[in-house]
Amino acid sequence: MGTSLHPPQLVTGSRTLYLVWVPEDPDGVAQLVPAGLTPAADRSCYLNQYVVEGDAQTSASEGDDAFGAYSLTYLGVNLSGLDTEAGVPGRWWTDYHNSSEPMIRYAREHGVPAGAAGETTLDLDGDRLVATTSVERRPVIRTVARLAIGTPRRVTGQLRYITSRGGEFVSGRYAYVADIAEEFAVEAFEFLDKEHPAYRLRPAHPLQVTFGFYAPSMSFVYPGGEGPLGSEHGS
Repeated sequence: MGTSLHPPQLVTGSRTLYLVWVPEDPDGVAQLVPAGLTPAADRSCYLNQYVVEGDAQTSASEGDDAFGAYSLTYLGVNLSGLDTEAGVPGRWWTDYHNSSEPMIRYAREHGVPAGAAGETTLDLDGDRLVATTSVERRPVIRTVARLAIGTPRRVTGQLRYITSRGGEFVSGRYAYVADIAEEFAVEAFEFLDKEHPAYRLRPAHPLQVTFGFYAPSMSFVYPGGEGPLGSEHGS
């Protein structure tokens, strides 16, 4: 069953935790990147755990293909040589677990490797945030952070994700606007299930988080400009 939705789709006001880290097994991570693409020199990986709490926070809010309120965790490998104009690396997806079946269909049609449905929770108690990703009711990833929202800082830009469709690489631009917490520090970051494929991206010890933020509100298009890698849209 396909979807009648056309890109881009707009998502607004998500609560979002985003991390980049150095993995424990850099050689194993490099093998997850297909021929024709090059992993970043440090083999760094990325993770997005986020929650959209209301049906009306997406442009796809009506009909059988409505995204609905949903949660999502996706992760993968940073790439070399495909930075955006602002110097943000292009990224290759390896894992994607969404709670919304219509959104899973939409993502798959755009080359995203959407696997089994999953649930992500972001529990903020005072200054302590616990983000947990579960797949088939098994916790697989947990992030614990300390933060102070304070006066959120507005950040804007584009992320770039590379997918594969019809035997060719496609570049997608994901424009975003976010208000991020004034203070943010990761205390723990664990891959809990050694049997889950995401365990391949587990972090090094000691933990080396090279980038991260918590946004109490983030809006983005999904996806934006798409085109074959190397074309005007996909340059």
